[in-house]
Amino acid sequence: MLRKLIDLCVALQNKCLYAFALYPKLACLGLGVLLTFALPPFYQIWAIFPSLAIALYLCCQTSSLKKLIGLGYWFGFGFFSAGFYWIGNALLIDVAQTGWMYPIALFFNGSFFGIFTILPFMITKLCKNVWAKVLLFCAFWVLSGEWFRGVFLTGFPWNPLSSVLAFSPALLQTLAWWGTYGLSLIVVLLGVLPVFWLIKPNRKTFCLPVLSVFILFVIWNYGGFVIAHRPQISNGKSIMVRLVQPSIPQTLKWDRDSAEKNLDEYIKLSKTDDNRYVDFVIWGETASPYDFTYDDKHRLKIKRAIPRKGYLISGFLRYGESEHGYKPYNSLGVFDDKGNVVATYDKSHLVPFGEYIPLREYLPEWIKPVANNVAELGRGEKYKTISVEGYPAFAPLICYEIIFSDEVVRKFNKPKWMVVLTNDGWYGLSAGPHQHLVAAQMRAIEEGISVVRSANSGISAVITPYGQIKAKLSLGQKGSVDILVKPDLARDTLFGRYGNIIPLSMCGALIALALLIELITRKISQG
Repeated sequence: MLRKLIDLCVALQNKCLYAFALYPKLACLGLGVLLTFALPPFYQIWAIFPSLAIALYLCCQTSSLKKLIGLGYWFGFGFFSAGFYWIGNALLIDVAQTGWMYPIALFFNGSFFGIFTILPFMITKLCKNVWAKVLLFCAFWVLSGEWFRGVFLTGFPWNPLSSVLAFSPALLQTLAWWGTYGLSLIVVLLGVLPVFWLIKPNRKTFCLPVLSVFILFVIWNYGGFVIAHRPQISNGKSIMVRLVQPSIPQTLKWDRDSAEKNLDEYIKLSKTDDNRYVDFVIWGETASPYDFTYDDKHRLKIKRAIPRKGYLISGFLRYGESEHGYKPYNSLGVFDDKGNVVATYDKSHLVPFGEYIPLREYLPEWIKPVANNVAELGRGEKYKTISVEGYPAFAPLICYEIIFSDEVVRKFNKPKWMVVLTNDGWYGLSAGPHQHLVAAQMRAIEEGISVVRSANSGISAVITPYGQIKAKLSLGQKGSVDILVKPDLARDTLFGRYGNIIPLSMCGALIALALLIELITRKISQG
């Protein structure tokens, strides 16, 4: 009976593979879309196995370089157009004016980012041995599809495949060893192992998919052990933070007539009858359009939101002098209970096409009217640390700066906690804000320090050095929450010391091993 069932499954599998082989580009497009279901917040982790294994199977069925390039591009087109669908939600804020551009945004995401997945497919042509193909595919998926994508034109390393494990902090604990790209390498390797079964189904090759599941089980058990044995008691100063989330609609956030009302809403949510035990009230990114460094009226107004002997951390637009007049900065400010500016931080890693236009001066004339709607913000100092008297120093970050692995804090004299201000209101109730939160969890584990995240519309949370969310305000929820942060629970991590040298070295080792396997295979075949 079991044998008949296996034979039936193999027959069905062969029919599916035959259909995929007839239309390989269309198949890769669909497989790329399928892979997005494994990402947060869906977490259909099973999707990594058919999507990656079948894609590599199709690579093994062709020796044409041109066809391999096409397979890689269409796989990436599907993965990124579907995976980044939420970016287009920003165009739906004003449907009448920009809603028509939504399908164009989907097409652009797939068209541009699909380029980064060409290399892992194309590189398989170098080898005949399937193991060599597997190792090269995995290494170049990480090198090109994730790491290089994270540095090209200032980078956009959103949705690394390691994030598919974020439904359980236990599965993320090895980030402390080899970081985001190292764990992505493991995930891709586990995802493609079933290709051996697809090529030649038998008992031996069936062991490899089983091995993938077993390795995931081992990683999960290791992470559970780490979390269970984490330190519970902090000997240093604990910090009570109040996260304020007004959930102001994006249509009103920059409305001039609503600016005063929005600020009043922040102040109202920040005040309680007794806030003596609150150390920091924290508002989101660009909580105010007023420049508190010059605008004394509004700077004194926000005193009402600041706890006695405490501080307010808020995002705001700051204007600094430049050779062409005044330039706006996306800034974070720290204010004492008298309303004085204690410290500021200007965002250093700007969003391309959102906060600046790459190569703006070389754009054709017909596109400049559209490009001119995007402000050219000033850049601040990278890896800045803010010290407030009586409290541990913290690393300030704004919005998507948190998504860059190995680029959030300095290596030496590392702060023990991070404060991240973001908005995310542009993207509505979509996958984007959930994926943004996962990036903060991953940075916390990599660097071994707590992350405090305050967002205008969610998700606001405090994250421990082990990636656990202590408390949060959900997406779209309005209110405030008081949470205790224990910076002294920070831990030293291998990745925190050496950074992306570790995963890049892992990729280099896999490439060397693949070439060695291929060399041995060719020598054997030549007699």
